Amino acid sequence: MSTTARRLIRYLSPYRSYFWIAFGFLLVATAADVFAVPLAANYIDEMVSPRNFDPKWIAIYGGVFLGLHILSSILHYYQLVRFHTLAQWIVRQIRTDVFARVQHLGLSFYDKKPTGSLVSRITNDTEAVKDLYVEVLASFMQNAIYVIGVFAALFALNWRLALVTTFILPIFWWLMRTYQKYSSVSFRKSREKLSAMNAKLSESLGGMNIIQAFTQEKRLQKEFGELNNEHFQANMRNLRLFGLLLRPATRVVYALALVVVLYYFGILSFDGAVTIGEMFAFINLFERVFEPFNQVMMRLAPMQQSIVSAERVFELMDETESAPAKQGEGNPEITAGEIEFRNVTFSYDGETDVLKDISFKAKPGQTVALVGHTGSGKSSTIQLLMRFYPLVQGSILIDGHPLESFTDEELRSKLGLVLQDSFMFYGDVKSNIRLHNQEITDEQVRVAAEFVQANTFIEKLPQGYNEPIGERGATFSSGQRQLLSFARTMAIDPKILVLDEATASVDTETEEAIQVALNKMRKGRTTIAIAHRLSTIQDADLILVLHRGEIVERGTHQELLAEEGLYHKMYLLQQGASSLVVN
Repeated sequence: MSTTARRLIRYLSPYRSYFWIAFGFLLVATAADVFAVPLAANYIDEMVSPRNFDPKWIAIYGGVFLGLHILSSILHYYQLVRFHTLAQWIVRQIRTDVFARVQHLGLSFYDKKPTGSLVSRITNDTEAVKDLYVEVLASFMQNAIYVIGVFAALFALNWRLALVTTFILPIFWWLMRTYQKYSSVSFRKSREKLSAMNAKLSESLGGMNIIQAFTQEKRLQKEFGELNNEHFQANMRNLRLFGLLLRPATRVVYALALVVVLYYFGILSFDGAVTIGEMFAFINLFERVFEPFNQVMMRLAPMQQSIVSAERVFELMDETESAPAKQGEGNPEITAGEIEFRNVTFSYDGETDVLKDISFKAKPGQTVALVGHTGSGKSSTIQLLMRFYPLVQGSILIDGHPLESFTDEELRSKLGLVLQDSFMFYGDVKSNIRLHNQEITDEQVRVAAEFVQANTFIEKLPQGYNEPIGERGATFSSGQRQLLSFARTMAIDPKILVLDEATASVDTETEEAIQVALNKMRKGRTTIAIAHRLSTIQDADLILVLHRGEIVERGTHQELLAEEGLYHKMYLLQQGASSLVVN
């Protein structure tokens, strides 16, 4: 048994009692099915052949025969419902587990995996796993029990002939193993191409404005068409394999076995040792052996697809690139908000350093600004401070404690992050500020909104704080989304404020309003701010100028201008650009 199969079976553990009840129903239903055939054979030999039509016995035989079928039907219904319910419970748990796992994977993992591919694993692949329990496991068990029951009846009728007919078992075993061996390759490729199509679809829908603006429709249609065709070809290869090895092969084996049975009864008939009832029962039961095998063969395709899907799901659940978490003992708290970087060097890929020997200190209540050209390492510094990526070389301290010594709860409740592109969740204004933190009251939501001057536009909305927000907040302007992001941050009242070009996507008028709020927000808080517009950080206590991952200049605004270095050039460029706009 493969590791994947064992893991899937382990999910049955919490529902063992439920499973065994369903299994018991299956056993009794199968026994009732099988026993009906010898009963019919006995009726033929005892009643029909000697022309003994006693109404009393006819009624007894008929009643028992009908009762067995009614009992079998009722129990088959209950075992089917129970097995399906069991499958739904298990897949619900698997889907919950895999979603919980992806929530705790590090950003380094998402940097390398397309979103659409992950969505495909969590939805399509887990749905395929459900088929394993619903279509495969229940069917395999039902048919296996049925085959055992039928062969038991065959041996009871004529053990010599039953022993001869067992030659079909290794043939069916070989057919199933051969199909499983060659179909796994096709199914894996099919799931991979389906995942790639989902990734391409997600990318296309997310970037539709860019696609249409740059007339990329034909290119994307071609790329999607190629993936779709590869998915089609993989499915067709499996279909041809399925058509060759399963139903046609089963028919040939059945014909061969039937010839053997009829030949045996023909030989016995010369001695007059064959009764009509015995021959009827044996052939009827023997025919019933093949239908379970047909059912099993038909389930091999969904089984193989489910196993491949389960492998992909477990591969995601076993992913080791977890988000950095607390290390060591003790639970320090962030009280003052002092930040210190000591000789921090960092690389995303382990080869190219994006930060090189970064060292600085932000004292409680100070504002430290990071400036520099694109790719200089500003955002990487923020990512490390927020503990989105693991620190490999150097150390980051908050209030004298290593960053990794803080719990996630302490770190997230004391560090407030505002990004350039504010993400809005589906819901309403109030829930996007509160982020489902029930400890934040409606009054605190309003106070936070007023603090950053977001209440000005919120109160003009038709439903105010209950105004619905669609996906990613598309119905709000970038400035409004940014103000809501500020309010969201202030609602938790952080000790440390982290601003990643928080005003870059805001118009000049909104920026002026935000600057007033920022000045209030920064009071009594340590602030680390990435600034694109140098005019927004002129009052910073310390400005760090980054270039190619290194701090090349540091000081206040006036000190850096006096040095006439890189900061001075950047300032003159922006001033020149401003003059051109004014003129």
